[in-house]
Amino acid sequence: MNMDNDLLVSMGRKAKSASRQLAVLMTSQKDAALLLIADELEAQSGAILAQNALDIEDGRAKGLSAALLDRLLLTPERVKSLATATRQVVALPDPVGQVIDGRVMPNGLRLSRRRTPIGVLGVIYEARPNVTVDIAVLSLKTGNAAILRGGSETLRSNIALISAIRAALAKAALPVDAVQYIDNPDRGLVAQLLRLDAYVDMIIPRGGAGLHRLCRETSTIPVITGGIGICHLYVEPSADLVRALDVIENAKVQRPSVCNALDTLLVHRDIAASFLPQVAAKLGRHPVELRAAGEAWDILSGCTATPVAQAGADDFDQEWLGLTLGVKVVGGLDEAIAHIQEHSTFHSDGILTNDWQHATRFVDEVDSAVVLVNASTRFNDGGEFGLGAEVAVSTQKLHARGPMGLEELTTYKWVVYGDMHVRK
Repeated sequence: MNMDNDLLVSMGRKAKSASRQLAVLMTSQKDAALLLIADELEAQSGAILAQNALDIEDGRAKGLSAALLDRLLLTPERVKSLATATRQVVALPDPVGQVIDGRVMPNGLRLSRRRTPIGVLGVIYEARPNVTVDIAVLSLKTGNAAILRGGSETLRSNIALISAIRAALAKAALPVDAVQYIDNPDRGLVAQLLRLDAYVDMIIPRGGAGLHRLCRETSTIPVITGGIGICHLYVEPSADLVRALDVIENAKVQRPSVCNALDTLLVHRDIAASFLPQVAAKLGRHPVELRAAGEAWDILSGCTATPVAQAGADDFDQEWLGLTLGVKVVGGLDEAIAHIQEHSTFHSDGILTNDWQHATRFVDEVDSAVVLVNASTRFNDGGEFGLGAEVAVSTQKLHARGPMGLEELTTYKWVVYGDMHVRK
């Protein structure tokens, strides 16, 4: 066993021990710790921002894209938002100990299913240092310990954030090893974490397709995958086309570097000639490059309102994470659904329509984690769904789907009460 693996085994043991202590805490004890974390984030804001500035400086020197730099960036307002979001989680109901259902059997046995922490979470993520706080806060609220591994591009920022969180845990007299961070950028440690099944109960990757594939193929621990969004909006002739422009703009540009930002716009043929130039004019204020295919290219090729390029063979299979938008004209609902079924990652897909039957068909036939009617894809978010922060957005179907809030970080146990029952 090498030294690095010794380190991970030690972290795993500490995390498992901490998780057992967290599992029996009262809600008031966990909430008190979260309030201290919020206070500590604000108190250490200067140090956190200073470390983040160094990460940003390195990122620019390495030629990271503007979209990725935006995901890395912390500002005083963003740190304040992290503290505010932490306090909001305090106000949410604690799912641990909740009875999901119960029954009394004919023989008098009383059965119930009770929510319980999962145990130890291993979370591997890229960029976005706010994820560090989200994971720690949700894990602690649900009585889980966490071993975190962020990207090398945010190493200083994450270490500073973890320092604040662990300082708060110490003040709350809770085990500081409830939240641990792998601060060695060696990629080999990720593979070792994925095999730490003696101590880690669930792996949650947050990053690109390569990371998710690595976790699925090599982990000996159950993996929750998701967070990769090739997100669609389909616009029908019956939609309020003036307001549809605002929804499209919001979905694409409100924060283009995140997984629920719009990637592909599908427009019905009957309105394409008049509507697509309006879309180009609306998005040209930012500006967004449109990747147009077929009829959409014929309509937009002479557009000067915003950059337009002809879509390549793989452009409808891209999560852009920036100011690029695929555009395609479709003949109707069937063609729109078929395109989504072929190209979507089943993260966030929506329809803009005033035809209730078409909306119902879309909801029934598009099997994405979140399906939206007349709303921006940006709403696929734990905070927007009233879940508080989220640890990830799951696009798989087992255990958790969509934004993973507090309940999704619990499992359950069957509890049986008898009166000295014996089985006949």
